[in-house]
Amino acid sequence: MNALDGLPVVVIGAGPTGLAAAAHLHQRGLPFTVLEAGDTPGAAVRQWGHVRVFSPWRYNIDPAARRLLDEAGWVAPDPEALPTGAELVGDYLQPLAELPQLKPHVRYGARVEAISRLGLDRLRTVGRDTAPFLLRLTDGDELFARAVIDASGTWGTPNVLGASGLPARGEADSVAHLEHALPDVLGADRGRFVGRHTLVVGAGHSAANTLLSLAELSAAEPGTEVTWAIRTASPTRTYGGGAADALPARGALGSRLRAHVDAGRIRLLTGFSVHALAPTDGRVRVVVRHADGADESITVDRIVAATGFRPDHSIAAELRLDLDPIMGATRALAPLIDPNEHSCGTVPPHGVDELGHPESGYYAVGMKSYGRAPTFLMATGYEQVRSVVAALAGDWAAAREVQLDLPETGVCNSNPADSASGDNCCGPEPTGRGLSTGISGGLLSAPLSLVALDAAPAGGCCAS
Repeated sequence: MNALDGLPVVVIGAGPTGLAAAAHLHQRGLPFTVLEAGDTPGAAVRQWGHVRVFSPWRYNIDPAARRLLDEAGWVAPDPEALPTGAELVGDYLQPLAELPQLKPHVRYGARVEAISRLGLDRLRTVGRDTAPFLLRLTDGDELFARAVIDASGTWGTPNVLGASGLPARGEADSVAHLEHALPDVLGADRGRFVGRHTLVVGAGHSAANTLLSLAELSAAEPGTEVTWAIRTASPTRTYGGGAADALPARGALGSRLRAHVDAGRIRLLTGFSVHALAPTDGRVRVVVRHADGADESITVDRIVAATGFRPDHSIAAELRLDLDPIMGATRALAPLIDPNEHSCGTVPPHGVDELGHPESGYYAVGMKSYGRAPTFLMATGYEQVRSVVAALAGDWAAAREVQLDLPETGVCNSNPADSASGDNCCGPEPTGRGLSTGISGGLLSAPLSLVALDAAPAGGCCAS
């Protein structure tokens, strides 16, 4: 008898991608357990619940999940409407997690601390593929699994403000002045911004969302100032394709932002690389170091770090992972999602073969699978888990029939020659594969359903 017989597939994360994996596992008749660190489904999505995604509902619902919901008499939202993060949870993820086919298998408050193979560290080879996975939780509990689908996302691991991928000097001492991506500027967090000068750092759609909210607040509250800082010389990629965008709400986002900048309501600083932060008299001084070594500074009250996200693979340190050294995605997937060459809509279809590691049975899916690339779309995650679950069920023909139809943006394309101008909306001026996340604001801009939704919205040109 195989030691894996009867063990469940463990899914980490109860966001859109994780719950889609659960629906596919149920459909295939495979036992499963979903571990969610939060207290509710879509816990990370709730943190940007005030943001409206720019992809309509028809892109946001996994087909297997839809079948289960329809069987239960679910009333589907208008397929052309654009949901907020809160609506995505309340109208889709919460009902899905409450279905009797899924609810008994979802554990909340279950944060995974480490994953290994029972009785084997990373060095041991003999018997590895037939040894159960061991998952240790932060509360000390341990679970065994035949396979692991890690849909934990990247929301909890944002990029730093400093240039070169390192924290700015004084960044740790300035946390009182720093904001996570996508603060609720016009709602719950309004008091922190009224009458103050806010600096937004980042060139992705999460930055754009925050800037538009701050511009609206500034118009209503005298003394509220807004400054936008990007590392590149031009904001063209953030402005996007305008009317040419396949997702109209995404195109409108950039057009509105451009209008505020042109009118002087948002001050734009280009070539801006944060070198140091220094709290001063209740404010914070931001020091910029230029390529010639010269420094200049700006003093503000709040800083919104919309600088993107990165995956945390530390829980899988005892597993045999094959990660691209630049992107942090699997070595096979990295060239397919390189933001210097691909936009959200030009990423080719991919599935289990591109997501596999030397560690048989372990798959990172959703936003986490993209490493530092900000071009993830929620629909991509759904197709990933469909392929992975088909493979786990032994249906390799279905697993390898990967199909994906993604909406294209009006600016991004897959021709690297067109990126030479620095106008690539999915990354900075090309300087080598995968070096864009630091300024693209990757994560999330929640809008875009294409959002990476297992943890948070995707960034770059793929979210708003």
